[in-house]
Amino acid sequence: MSNTDARLHLHSEHDHAPGDEPATGHEIAEGLLVYIVGLFLAALITAVAFFLVGTSLVWRPSIPVALLVLAVAQMGVHLVFFLHITTGPDNSNNVLALAFGVLIVTLVVSGSLWIMANLDANMLPMDRLLEMQR
Repeated sequence: MSNTDARLHLHSEHDHAPGDEPATGHEIAEGLLVYIVGLFLAALITAVAFFLVGTSLVWRPSIPVALLVLAVAQMGVHLVFFLHITTGPDNSNNVLALAFGVLIVTLVVSGSLWIMANLDANMLPMDRLLEMQR
């Protein structure tokens, strides 16, 4: 074994990625509890969304707003309980990656809506289009 191989082998025994460390029974139970709470909250938010749409207890024009609020809450539950994205010091890269992803999605959606609005505003009315084809 060369000197470089020995150094690499020595580092691999002591270097651990986050989450690679051996877990105790207590840590496993805490982790499982986080997933169970997340599952319960996600199922509850889904049930509330179906309940809102299926009943007449809520003023009909407010249902899309309520569904949007529940969708944002659902995304928050998934980010925190299942993807473990928090604002802790060890998760700064995750938060930056999430922010970049949100920026890209926002740019794509807003750009698509802008293009569709411009196309709609600049199209000929249907009756003039039919006259031109005759």
